[in-house]
Amino acid sequence: MMKSFLIIIIFLLNLHVSHAQNFSNVEDLINNAIRDNYFPGAQLLIANSKEVIYTGYFGKHEFNPNSINVSRETIYDLASLTKVIATTTAIMILYDRKLIDLDEKVSYYLPEFSSDDKINITVKNLLLHNSGLKAWLPFYKTCKNKSDIYNTICSEKLDYTTGTKYVYSDLGFILLGLIAEKISQTSLDKFCEENIFAPIGMSYTMFNPNPPYQELAAPTENDNYFRMKQIKGVVHDESAYIMGGVSGNAGLFSNVQDLNLFMRMLVNKGYYTDERRMNAKNQTFELIQPGTIAFFSQLFSTTGYDNSRALGWDTYPKPNKYPSQCGTIISRNCIGHTGFTGTSIWYDFDKDIYIIFLTNRIYPDRNNPGIFNFRPLLHDEIFKTLGYN
Repeated sequence: MMKSFLIIIIFLLNLHVSHAQNFSNVEDLINNAIRDNYFPGAQLLIANSKEVIYTGYFGKHEFNPNSINVSRETIYDLASLTKVIATTTAIMILYDRKLIDLDEKVSYYLPEFSSDDKINITVKNLLLHNSGLKAWLPFYKTCKNKSDIYNTICSEKLDYTTGTKYVYSDLGFILLGLIAEKISQTSLDKFCEENIFAPIGMSYTMFNPNPPYQELAAPTENDNYFRMKQIKGVVHDESAYIMGGVSGNAGLFSNVQDLNLFMRMLVNKGYYTDERRMNAKNQTFELIQPGTIAFFSQLFSTTGYDNSRALGWDTYPKPNKYPSQCGTIISRNCIGHTGFTGTSIWYDFDKDIYIIFLTNRIYPDRNNPGIFNFRPLLHDEIFKTLGYN
């Protein structure tokens, strides 16, 4: 009887193993990219709305055999993932509370932003990156503080007529961060901590990491043009740095474990589970209303140009000089975003799969485009491993 029982157990174990995905090809891709100096280390998490499918930690903080190993506690400078994890989510929450009107003019919230060419720019234009604002300005050459940057944006002439095309703009998201602060009457970092990160339990996610967390941060660029030092645990983005480390376009630090908590909330239509069991009576809470999640995460219909943006988020991107960063197998029904430092998140609604990939590809400098050809291969290999072609 015991022998038969053991045979059944062994059979069931073998059955389970035979259906488990083998991520060795994915791991080989990442390890080869590290060998080829695309980035010194990485974190990868693959999950769906119910469970984590795979988590991996690769390489080191630096291209140095004696450097710190990347671990689950390592935090990365998220760069432009700040735009969706912090700023867009803050706008969602304000929208839920009926404190912001996306069709309202920016000048209603920021009166200084009211010159003739900017008077018709709405909050929605900022979210869609079709405001007419320039993509980027070298604020570090002329600005000393947050007020200088704001005044410069307000005085800068538009590059094109509002609403006529898409130009990805840091300036627009700097303004969105300022709008969130104006409405909430608190700083963007404090608003996000109190209304997003703390409720979900994202304990490794923050602007301006304090010294213990700075030590956990993977270094970014060896800055030889502005700050003249190796950047570690301090925001890499120059504009966010001038603004005190807190900006709507950049400044956030996190890791895949925390971002998994965020994405789990997002793909479960705004609901999250209190993993820390702080409330014994009710473990499931609504952070954002389901209708708001749906509204912000769908491809937005525009007139006059071919759009690939949702509100804040990107969808399947239009071709540029590099292949689509989410690969070719992901469905067109997806949202995602990338960050300059080598970070990305993509979610496939049809397959119910999200992929969080974090690196410090700009260490020791930004002149390393390897990740742009690597990242599409990574996403395609993940989907192949999961049984999609």
